[in-house]
Amino acid sequence: MNEDKHNTFAEEVFTYRTNKDGKVFIYWHGKQVMMLKDKQARDFLSKVEGLDEREAQMVMAKITGNFKRGNER
Repeated sequence: MNEDKHNTFAEEVFTYRTNKDGKVFIYWHGKQVMMLKDKQARDFLSKVEGLDEREAQMVMAKITGNFKRGNER
């Protein structure tokens, strides 16, 4: 897994929630940035299960695809 070289995930910037239909909503600073459903939602939940918070933050950053360049603020 990639490193958090800039200590971006020292705080919880990403969060997620699920609904009763099995959809997963991913939020960045409280703003919804992605919705996963069906296989993508199940795959995501299996990836973050058992991870510590920092590792889960890295998974959410990677899956959203907007946090690859290192210039995010």
